Amino acid sequence: MKSTTAFSGIDLSQLQTRMLINGELRNASSGSTFTLHDPATGQEIARVPQATNADVDAAVQAARTALQNVSWREMLPAARERLLQKLADLLERHADELAKLETLNQGMLLGVAQAVDVGASVQWLRYMAGWATKIHGDSIDISFPMPPGTKYQAIVRRQPVGVVGAIVPWNFPLLMAIWKIAPALACGCTVVLKPASDTPLTALRFAELALEAGFPPGVLNVIVGSGSTAGAALVQHPDVNKITLTGSTEVGVWIGQQCANTVKRVALELGGKSPVIVLDDCDPAVAAAGASAAIFFNQGQVCTAGSRLYVQKKQFERVVESVADTARNAVLGSGFDPATQIGPLVSQRQRENVLRFIDTGVKEGAQLVAGGTAADRDGYFVQPTVFANTTGRPLTLTREEVFGPVLIAQPYDDLEEVVREANNTVYGLAASVWTSNISKALRVAERLDAGTVWINSHNVVDPNMPFGGFKQSGIGREHGRSAIEAYTECKSICIAY
Repeated sequence: MKSTTAFSGIDLSQLQTRMLINGELRNASSGSTFTLHDPATGQEIARVPQATNADVDAAVQAARTALQNVSWREMLPAARERLLQKLADLLERHADELAKLETLNQGMLLGVAQAVDVGASVQWLRYMAGWATKIHGDSIDISFPMPPGTKYQAIVRRQPVGVVGAIVPWNFPLLMAIWKIAPALACGCTVVLKPASDTPLTALRFAELALEAGFPPGVLNVIVGSGSTAGAALVQHPDVNKITLTGSTEVGVWIGQQCANTVKRVALELGGKSPVIVLDDCDPAVAAAGASAAIFFNQGQVCTAGSRLYVQKKQFERVVESVADTARNAVLGSGFDPATQIGPLVSQRQRENVLRFIDTGVKEGAQLVAGGTAADRDGYFVQPTVFANTTGRPLTLTREEVFGPVLIAQPYDDLEEVVREANNTVYGLAASVWTSNISKALRVAERLDAGTVWINSHNVVDPNMPFGGFKQSGIGREHGRSAIEAYTECKSICIAY
């Protein structure tokens, strides 16, 4: 069988592996590098720079200078829109290359990389480009009574928040970067992006395309390194005005604490333990198909993965057995193989973490219905796994985010019970309700503690629909008008006349 690299047609010697700082592609100032691996084989595919504190400082200072540069500060909104549209055109032109690069580096199925990671990145860029010319404030009357006879009016305007430090995860590397870069640049901010250390290749190639699009030096910078070094230095840098993170709740808590020290603006899209709730009138086949897609999409490496399945007792066995059949029959393999249905996890570390959760589930008494082991092959594969918890006892799998293809299913008797159980978590990112009764669906949706509730669907996102979490799933919202508000400050200018 061909190696993944040969199958992809990617020439590893031609990979763009330099960071972007102040309009220049650079190696780390220390010369340090670290190794990236193909998740489907475990083979080395590239070495990339390991940014030092000096590199992070250079990137932030470049962004700070660019923020004050006339060519960016005074750029007309329509010109920012054109730049973002040009960048979207370049992404679309290089879509095949970028999708293959993502599959090679992250392990996702090539079709997912094409449609979601790259295709949606183009969609988000074009949508946010349009916002550059639609940012507006307000004019309001003021009732201040002194001195007598004086009138007042206030202009309320929005202006860029400043230098944005954007830290993104490894599950959808390019798309998560665009979710932050596109609205920030549309608003006139400057950006220092730190992709996940496991999956920086599309971000580095994107940096090269941004240069080609013609963004002024320093407006977009891309650094690469570990979270504990480059990420921490970016978060703690005094010249960064805002940090935006998509990542784990643990990391988000630390970042929130650091930002509080200097009252730095912060937005956090964090973990989830999303419930999938099947009401008693739902077709079991529809419910099983929906539940399978909710948990196994991108190998369960999705912050909104439907990792908790609740099914009314009379349909429980039928639905769970159908999901288990999907797990048992899934074809595992390289994301470049069109026959593959489940790809590898992103890294050996992530595979070990998922296997620990599976082992904990078995030890705590959950019923293993399907999967439960690593796949007997090269690469970082785990068999899609289904557990049942018919006793209702508390389990680690019902509380903690696994971020892998692992489902815990539980029966319920009535709606009050299932809403209570669905909300019994520190997370509140997303949920889905499956039913043919829209009245019941809306009543359940209103009571769920989740930033997004899907009805008869799961994992649907759109650039116009706000996205974010309740409770420990985060602070703030992305997409739509919410994103524009997130990357701007509100300023009131009061006029006496």
